[in-house]
Amino acid sequence: MEVRQLRHFEAVAETLHFGRAATRLGMTQPPLSQSILTLERELGAALFVRTKRSVALTPFGEQWLVHVRAALASVAALPDLAKRLRDGDAGRLELSFVSTADYSILPDLVRRYANLYPAVEIALTEATSDVQIAALLEGQGHAGIIIPPASGELPEPLSYRRLVSEPLVVAAPESWIDEGRLQLTEDQLAPEAVIGAPLIIFPRRSAPAFYDLVTGYFAAHGGKARIVQEAIQMQTIISLVSAGMGIALVPDSLRSLARKGVAYVTLQKGAPSLESGVVWRHGDTTPTLERFLNVALDAPGAS
Repeated sequence: MEVRQLRHFEAVAETLHFGRAATRLGMTQPPLSQSILTLERELGAALFVRTKRSVALTPFGEQWLVHVRAALASVAALPDLAKRLRDGDAGRLELSFVSTADYSILPDLVRRYANLYPAVEIALTEATSDVQIAALLEGQGHAGIIIPPASGELPEPLSYRRLVSEPLVVAAPESWIDEGRLQLTEDQLAPEAVIGAPLIIFPRRSAPAFYDLVTGYFAAHGGKARIVQEAIQMQTIISLVSAGMGIALVPDSLRSLARKGVAYVTLQKGAPSLESGVVWRHGDTTPTLERFLNVALDAPGAS
């Protein structure tokens, strides 16, 4: 069955006259009649009732016409769809992200991209940086928002650009502040007030750069991190803080994650900054990815 046969059937069904249908199609009547006969043999059912004076659709032909018109409309839409796919105006974007990005750059970035390309399907997956990098190396997904390695070096097939860098703040149980267990100075915490507190942190295997940034802060101020719990999601870390298990050093954007019993406090001096950025396979020319990178790298702070 070929598309031209479907067009032949539609023309005859609409004119109910082989001669007029042939004229509309720019062909002669004999090959049109042969085309319809071939189609009927393939379908195993008659499409038309023919007499010397009239042509009429069979009940089967009437029902099939609805589907043929839908199929031809889809075929007619293919060139425009191809153009939209080629230009990145349609298709699919697979984007992964670390949990910290969910409270900083991700919402605005996805919103701006979706506003520009509303026909693109966006598939979002939360994953730690190590999992995202491994997936990209295996050809899975299009891009990820990660915390880069402290060395700044990624495997050769990958490209990376910074999107944001933000200072760390302390997420602490409010009760500890109310009870004086953590002493504030002008609504800030001095390093010595933080060093001895039990710490909740990402495991190093999942976020080595983040882990080293936090533990490095403790070391730089003459202490050693007393880690009491590890968790791979920011929501979990903040929940553990709320339960009074310890403090956590988190990106400043986590202030938007309000949780009962948790206070976010600025570090008095020398607060380390956490960088996040977008990573993708070098040379990937997927149109939706190219459009996404244009949006992401236009964001304030991207470099």
